[in-house]
Amino acid sequence: MTMTTAERMNQKDPDDKVSPEQVRRGRRTALLLFAIGFGPMIFATIMYYTGWLNPSGHSNNGELIQPPAPLGEMQLQGANGNPLTDRFGPDIPDAEWMMVVVSDTCAADCEKLLYLTRQVNIALGKNANRVNRSAWLGAVPDDLSARWNDEYSSMERLSIRDGGNPKWPADVNPDQQPRVLLVDPFGNVIMHYGTEHTGKDILKDLKHLLKLSQIG
Repeated sequence: MTMTTAERMNQKDPDDKVSPEQVRRGRRTALLLFAIGFGPMIFATIMYYTGWLNPSGHSNNGELIQPPAPLGEMQLQGANGNPLTDRFGPDIPDAEWMMVVVSDTCAADCEKLLYLTRQVNIALGKNANRVNRSAWLGAVPDDLSARWNDEYSSMERLSIRDGGNPKWPADVNPDQQPRVLLVDPFGNVIMHYGTEHTGKDILKDLKHLLKLSQIG
């Protein structure tokens, strides 16, 4: 039977196998691409947490979470109903840093943190689009609800996934006191802040991290 040109092109030679060297070369290429894309972020994180190659050492103002807490443990979802973790990770090209205000009841201390994160975001200037803001608030007073669209329209309201049982990072208890969680582009909560911190404290940490990071 005479084969067509297309059939001859599609027919695989049984001896045409991938050699071990080609497999090794492919792995080296994949590792190189990963290092180029995500190496700077990993390197920056190590430098920030250890002070390595930083003559003056590192001094974060926020409360460092060690080891970083996976965002997925908090069982949060966005306003669209999708898991918040879908927005983070090495395979998300536009992943951002995020400040998340968490509070069971948003009283005066909680609103202070809402205000601080808004002002910090503004103060970031050209880097403001690299940091997102959101909030999980169990209960919101009527007065704040009435002002929300005017004062915090850019802050997404999060919720707990149906049936979710959030596991908050160590020393974070939204039932007792509001906190600001700082989430890196990989979806890890790396620091948290409270009313004992100032906007300058948060801003200094963020500026330092954004300067070191090539992702987010």
